Amino acid sequence: EVQLVESGGGLVQAGGSLRLSCAASGFTFDDYAIGWFRQAPGKEREGVSCISSIHGSTYYADSVKGRFTISGDNAKNTVYLQMNSLKPDDTALYYCNANAWIGFVGYDYWGQGTQVTVSS
Repeated sequence: EVQLVESGGGLVQAGGSLRLSCAASGFTFDDYAIGWFRQAPGKEREGVSCISSIHGSTYYADSVKGRFTISGDNAKNTVYLQMNSLKPDDTALYYCNANAWIGFVGYDYWGQGTQVTVSS
């Protein structure tokens, strides 16, 4: 069974840190781009950061640049999102996504999300 499982969310004070994990089972990250998205109540889902398992290239939304760091461990089939200097505006449900084209077949997987709450 293909699964993405996020963990590491929680309640933290502004200025604090959390590290989110996204672990895959049923497939390997080797050919995928892995992204973190978030959705706050009443807002649309937005992209936060992503990493290419092939090239190692990374991308960050302007709102998190300099505060968040995405990294991957292909041996553990896990991607991490280190979040520092957290702000109340970072409060959201954080989702992990794995996306790839292998041959002419598209693959797109989502986790169930992990809640991050930043108190002021």
